[in-house]
Amino acid sequence: MVCYRFVRLGRATLTYVPALQRNAKPRFEKGSLIMDVRKTVFTKEIIAADEMSKPCSPITRAAAMAIVRNPFAGLDQDDLSQLFDVGAMLGQSLAAELVKMFEGPPICYGKAALVGSSGAMEHGAAMLHPKLGKPVRAAVGGGKSLMPSNHKVGALGGSIDLPLGHKDEAWSFDHIDTMTLWVPDAPRADEIVLCLGMSDGTRAHPRVGKGPNQA
Repeated sequence: MVCYRFVRLGRATLTYVPALQRNAKPRFEKGSLIMDVRKTVFTKEIIAADEMSKPCSPITRAAAMAIVRNPFAGLDQDDLSQLFDVGAMLGQSLAAELVKMFEGPPICYGKAALVGSSGAMEHGAAMLHPKLGKPVRAAVGGGKSLMPSNHKVGALGGSIDLPLGHKDEAWSFDHIDTMTLWVPDAPRADEIVLCLGMSDGTRAHPRVGKGPNQA
């Protein structure tokens, strides 16, 4: 028995499709979108000391990684708007789950996309930039700062550095951080690993100043 879940997204209908029924090429009806998520991975870190073993107040960092089929893998496609909506839907669902992983409100955020070898870096950008940010800002209750981001094409089991920054204070050097993420069996050539990260604190023992040097 095959189960489908349909979600209304503006004028478009978002359809979840089982992995065994993937199409080799995208077959979109006008106004519809297929989002095929193979799996979602969550990771959480609680940092109690810096690299020199000096204790610090606990810092929680968490990330979510959704492995999604890239409908444009191997295709020369100019209109990537289908991926805009995929980013929006995943941004909403992943952010909601991440916020639950913190005891208090997260104050830093960031995003990244690792595109499989049959895709293009622009496919990752299409998922990250146009629509993903708005639902994430709603989930964290703020977001005056541009959300730090990174995207690249990589191999199976490759890693990507997800940058973090303060959600409201872009020049807060103490909160500029990085999470290195990977999924051992992703991305396959026709997949994208969409990553969203959050933190509730600074780096461990930040000591590089509180803003740009005005000298």
